[in-house]
Amino acid sequence: MQSYPDTCPCQISPASQSVSSALLYKDCCQPYHDSLCHEEVDQSDGIYADSAERLMRTRYSAFVLVKPEYIVKTTLPAQQNLLDINAIESWAKETDWAGLEIVEHMPKLGKRHAQVEFKAYFKSHEETTSSLEKNIQAHHELSAFVKVTNKANNDTRWYFLDPTVAMTVSQKQPCICGSGDKFKRCCGMYI
Repeated sequence: MQSYPDTCPCQISPASQSVSSALLYKDCCQPYHDSLCHEEVDQSDGIYADSAERLMRTRYSAFVLVKPEYIVKTTLPAQQNLLDINAIESWAKETDWAGLEIVEHMPKLGKRHAQVEFKAYFKSHEETTSSLEKNIQAHHELSAFVKVTNKANNDTRWYFLDPTVAMTVSQKQPCICGSGDKFKRCCGMYI
């Protein structure tokens, strides 16, 4: 049986001195992780992020806890098959995660988009003349998210728009999120 941390990884921030109000993993990201893992069994009872910030936090915790399937399933469906799950898993395992800081959440960019500016902290190992020291560094990013409605069951979910995925999409094609809008007027503005 896998052991999980008491404090949720998304609640730890080197930039903040206070962790007294931090949520436990079981009360924060675990329900989202567990729900998506069991999605094939019963799709009607799923727990999905209600905002781009919540999805960002669950994705960060998934990286820390090495849950590459969650990372893939919370990326825009049109991009999921283009992701390298083994590379995601390796990167998650090899990174010495140190915390998350949400810099800004911009929840309403048009009808269905949002952005989250964040810093994901990690420890780098640098050799000095005396020993191997760990220095905390930050990966600073502005990520884009899109809210997609499945027309078959009216299920609405937030997804990460991965700008690193190579896709051949023209600006005048229908958008990759399925909105019906042209790509250039929808997700093309954010990736």
